[in-house]
Formats: sequence, C-alpha cells, structure tokens
Amino acid sequence: MSSATGSRIVVTGATGNVGTSVVRLLSEDPEVGSVLGLARRIPAWSPPKTEWAAVDLASEQADTAGLFAGADAVVHLAWAFQPTHDPATTWRTNVLGSLRVFEAVAAARVPTLVHASSVGAYSPGPKDRAVDESWPTHGWPDAAYCREKAYLERSLDIFERDHPDVRVVRMRPGFLFKRESASEQRRIFGGKFLPGALARPERLPFLPDVPGLRMQVLHTDDAADAYRLAVRTPDARGPYNLATDPPVDAELLGEMTGTRPVRLPRTAARSAIAAAWGLHLLPASPHLFDAVLRLPLMDCTRARVELGWRPVRTATEVLEEFLRGFREGAGAATEPLRGRKVG
Repeated sequence: MSSATGSRIVVTGATGNVGTSVVRLLSEDPEVGSVLGLARRIPAWSPPKTEWAAVDLASEQADTAGLFAGADAVVHLAWAFQPTHDPATTWRTNVLGSLRVFEAVAAARVPTLVHASSVGAYSPGPKDRAVDESWPTHGWPDAAYCREKAYLERSLDIFERDHPDVRVVRMRPGFLFKRESASEQRRIFGGKFLPGALARPERLPFLPDVPGLRMQVLHTDDAADAYRLAVRTPDARGPYNLATDPPVDAELLGEMTGTRPVRLPRTAARSAIAAAWGLHLLPASPHLFDAVLRLPLMDCTRARVELGWRPVRTATEVLEEFLRGFREGAGAATEPLRGRKVG
C-alpha cells in the first residue's frame, strides 16, 4: 500500500447498493488516500477523497487498465441483474465484463483484487446446518445469476494460478439490504406491478411458508466493512462467507409482523412466479426462486477470525430497516438507488 499519501482504491459498480457503502467506508478510512469510483453514470454524490469516472465495463473499448494504473486494490462489484429474459445480455456484462476487469488488474499490476462473489455461487446445500467456504461453488445451473457467479469462481481459479503475485479475495455474502437500497431492489426483483401491500406484510392475511425458503441476510454496510477489512488485511486471500444471524424464514417474518405463516407447496409458489415472470409482470425469474430454495446456510467463522469482522446488525434489524425504506420509497443520490414511493 502507498504509505506516504495512503492507498488508492478503485471500486467498480460504485453507485449501487454495495458500491455506495464500500465507497463511503473507504473514503472515511484514514489509511485510504483516494477512491476512484467507476460507474456508467457519474452521480451527484461526492464523498471525501473520491473521484468518479464514467465507464461501461461491458464495452470492449473501455480503458480499464488505464483506470487501474497506480491502484493498490480493485474492488470489483459491478453487476447487472436484468434483463432476466435475456441471459445473453447479463452474460456479456457480468461475465465478459468481469473477465476484462481481471485482465486489466493483471495488466496494470494491481497487487490486490477483491471480487464480489455470492452465496448464489454455491451448489445446493443444507438448510439445517452451516457450511464453510470449502462447499462446492457450481451454482444452480438453471439460474443465470448463479451460473454467472459460479463461472467467475472458476475463472478466478485460473487467474490465481496464472497471477500468483495478485492477492485475490472472494466475498460470498448472503442477501444484502439497507434502507437506501429499497427502491432499487423493488425495481430489480418486484417490478412496477408489485402490490403495495407487500410493503406492509402485517396487512397480509398470511405469509407463504414454502419448504426450503430459509436464507441469510446482511446489512449492506456490514458487508462493506468486510470489503474494507479485506483491502486492509495483507494476508487475506481466498473466499469469505458473510451473513448475520438468525436465518430468515416464514416463522421469523411472522414473528416480526404478527402475520400467520401458512404452508404453501413449492409447486404452487413456483407456478405463480413463473406465470408472472412469463407475462413480464415480475422481473425475478422462477429459476432464481429454484436456486434460493437450494442455497446452503453459510458459516462465517473465517471472516470473523482472519478479518476481525463482526456484523453490527441482526437479521431482524436489517429487515426492519429495509421494510421502512420500502414503505417510504427510500433511495440515494445515484442513478441505481433513486427513490420511488410505493403505490
């Protein structure tokens, strides 16, 4: 790291849910000298020590290596969730764009690459116990998101073999939420036709309790702190699971909202999602729903021990904050996080 003026960190996907938190925490870190945020559209938001550059990582003409020149670390967060009906488009952005980032890191001789992988990279696993980072990362092949995350895990295997001088860290967080991400996540997963009553689950007659629908969440700021620690910890390498307790299921949501969980067969829930997705009423695909039902629970011991990472918020606190933001149409001063009131 640059000792005289502090380290220089480049963050891709810097204006989204995770990117805004990572940029803010890095800009507040006294050992970070400057942050360069990359995004397709430069925001009005301007945190301390931060510069911006407009770049589309899916473009073959992007001078990524030039932007990375002189950086002490690249934190790669850029990702496109949509269009879910056109997986070739997300593949070009997410996979081919990421491969160009990896190549540019090597070309610019950046010593550290921190990559946003995901729980979605994991192969199907247990819901009654937690697995560590050695669990296979072959994803759920029918879901584009999981397929792309798993492919990049294999790509990084090759990258690490060919570039042993680059310290590569792979973050595998659970589902990430914060108040400011509520409007963006509504657009990504729920779409404009999402019933407004879902913003107030306590008004629903019941909560669907689908077998296997048990997952882990994390506040985006807590995840961002793990990214900051990974940049700052010179011995940190390899994958790190990131999540908070307790796991989220219909029982927990029912306790939070005072709504009664009602068992719903997987086939019924999937059929409803598939019909809405097929009619372009719902952006989230039934293939992603299939994947969520199969994702394992993660053991986060490695991040706690090696990074000294501790999530500040419980899963209940994360969801309460997110639901408040959902009701209020909360957002932030970047294009991906623009706010929108629930109808």
